[in-house]
Amino acid sequence: MTDVRDRTAFITGGASGIGLGIARALAKAGTRIAIVDLDEAGLDRAKAELSAQTDVVVFTLDVRDRAEYARIADSVERELGPVSLVFNNAGVAGGATAARMTYALWDWGIGINLIGVINGVQTFLPRMVERANGGHIVNTASGAGLVAVGAGVLYHTAKFGVVGLSEALRTELAGNNIGVSVLCPGPVATGIIDNTRKTQPGVNTSAPLDPAVQERLDASRRFLAGGVSPDAVGELVLRAVRDNGLYIHTDRMMIAGIEARTKALLDAMPPT
Repeated sequence: MTDVRDRTAFITGGASGIGLGIARALAKAGTRIAIVDLDEAGLDRAKAELSAQTDVVVFTLDVRDRAEYARIADSVERELGPVSLVFNNAGVAGGATAARMTYALWDWGIGINLIGVINGVQTFLPRMVERANGGHIVNTASGAGLVAVGAGVLYHTAKFGVVGLSEALRTELAGNNIGVSVLCPGPVATGIIDNTRKTQPGVNTSAPLDPAVQERLDASRRFLAGGVSPDAVGELVLRAVRDNGLYIHTDRMMIAGIEARTKALLDAMPPT
């Protein structure tokens, strides 16, 4: 069990959505918090809200920028103390069908959703191991990291990678008293659709959309709006950190898909 009180947490994508939900849960539990995001206004709002409960610092960071990541990590630890709780949460949706993918889209989506997680691990894990004071890492994947359900080849590729990374990390770090969890949410009421469009290559946010594209975006927004709240997810994440739970699910949507995938894997095994 990891006690989060009086520890320092580093949360990527923490200015809104799931990241802010995690930050709120940790703040109530007595954790010092560093939040990074690309949304400067959102960072200011998060700091103003959470500073009433705990010590908070915020920084603008693109999680693909390793040099800036290291610089900010040093600044956080000078101001708040050693980071021992890491939440690699920043992510985007979007992409294109497999036949319409481009290298620019691959670099963007994998860079944020998978390499960004790797950068968080590589920035902080060596420090955590050297200090030998335990801690916990939570990587945000998706239910789409467990089963291919039509979320797009780019998104599935990145999120399956995050799940595999997390499972392997957990095995390797057990002897270091560093827990690992992977968050595999279903729909959560966040603004990820609109946030994604601000950074996705080739998107002109000022141009009118094709009606079919507009309907797909609106359908995605409605789907997410019917999901659980970010604050509820934050409490689930806090519980997993305290209990060292590996998988964090926000609903039961993926059960049938997981069962079907597991059966297909087992059925494909060679006979004894």
